[in-house]
Amino acid sequence: MKIKDRLALYFTLISTFTLLAVLIVVYFAFQKVMESEFFDRLTDRTMVTAKLYLKADEISTDALDAVRAQYLERLNGEVIRIYNERNNATFIGDDEQFWTNETINKVRQEGKARFKDGERQVVGIFYKDNQGDFVIIASAIDHGTTVRVQQLLKVMIVVFIIIFIGLLLSARWIAERILSPLDVFIQQVKLIKSNNLDFRVAEGKNKDEITLLAQNFNNLMEHMEHAFILQKTFVANASHELRTPVTRMVIGAEISLSKERETQEYKQALRSMLEDAEKLDNIITGLVHLAQADLEYGAAQLEQVRIDEMIWQMQAEWNQKKGSNKLTVEMKNLPMDEQLLTLQANPTLLQIALDNIISNAFKFSDNQQVSCLLDITPLGIDITISDQGTGIEASKLEQIFKPFYSSSIKVEHAGNGMGLYMAHKIITLFGGKITVTSSNASGTTFLVQFHSF
Repeated sequence: MKIKDRLALYFTLISTFTLLAVLIVVYFAFQKVMESEFFDRLTDRTMVTAKLYLKADEISTDALDAVRAQYLERLNGEVIRIYNERNNATFIGDDEQFWTNETINKVRQEGKARFKDGERQVVGIFYKDNQGDFVIIASAIDHGTTVRVQQLLKVMIVVFIIIFIGLLLSARWIAERILSPLDVFIQQVKLIKSNNLDFRVAEGKNKDEITLLAQNFNNLMEHMEHAFILQKTFVANASHELRTPVTRMVIGAEISLSKERETQEYKQALRSMLEDAEKLDNIITGLVHLAQADLEYGAAQLEQVRIDEMIWQMQAEWNQKKGSNKLTVEMKNLPMDEQLLTLQANPTLLQIALDNIISNAFKFSDNQQVSCLLDITPLGIDITISDQGTGIEASKLEQIFKPFYSSSIKVEHAGNGMGLYMAHKIITLFGGKITVTSSNASGTTFLVQFHSF
């Protein structure tokens, strides 16, 4: 059963049971009120009877009966009896006993009694008069109440059916209205295929569970897109990049072995094979690191990272490897609020990204001094890393963040072409932005920004 059908059913059942409970309460309350009202009418009958027959001594019984018949409406099945001290019916012409001595004595003892005798409602009072002590009992069948209650029951059944149908239809309409964004979400999800993983479902403007579902789904699609891009990149480029040095090694070995050569020629061939082997090792290492980075990002929990502390730590590590003051650090506009210096990120991956940029700066400036500037602006955190190299051609700036790309043709600068791609990927995943500017005069500058957009 669909969610909208279940919601409509649950809403209808709850509302129906509530309505049914209210109608039942109204029904029995009305019945009790009418019953109590009829008891009051019978009580009035007993009092009127006492006044007519016991107080009006000078009026004859027949005259009293005529007055009573003229001014008192006779109730359905009405029976009234006046019993003397010996529990004998008196005063009224009909001297049938009707009630037992047990009932009469009960009224005499309690002073006043109300009870039901089958369909009859009975009221009895104990009345003292100068002529003696009497018990007056009146009873009748409340036929009018029975008719009214039956009519009320019919009205309630009709109202119940109408309201039930109305609740069912309105519940269905409300469920469809509430879940309409979910239908849109489902239809959009059906459009996602392997060739359009960049597609994102509409998140909507309502801050409800469906919006949260869409947001989480889009986050999942973003991770899947990156993973799929990695897979496509590896399939499209890794085989070629791995095959090239292997082919050169095989060809070089075959040429060297094709005939006897001088020792110097063999050494030259081995050096060439060693260079190809080192390049092959760099490519494999870069691919493994990239795969590990993706795996760690998917599994690790993000945490608050103090960017200033990380940069100081990186400076110490790089200066230990490259020499004193090789990496200089400057910090501007440091705030008093530590929260302005923190990032929500994976510290291991963030350091890998910054290390790759610094490593690239050292490599392409022939290990000249590299500077790092941390600036806290009103928009967020800016990290500037600059080198003193020969710079990168303007036509190649847009290519340097692509995998397996190297902007230098110098052998000593050759790498695996994965460092800047990994840096760009990690910084983007953490909501940052990386840009680059370069010139032959001032070298290359990378700007990493983590702004609150």
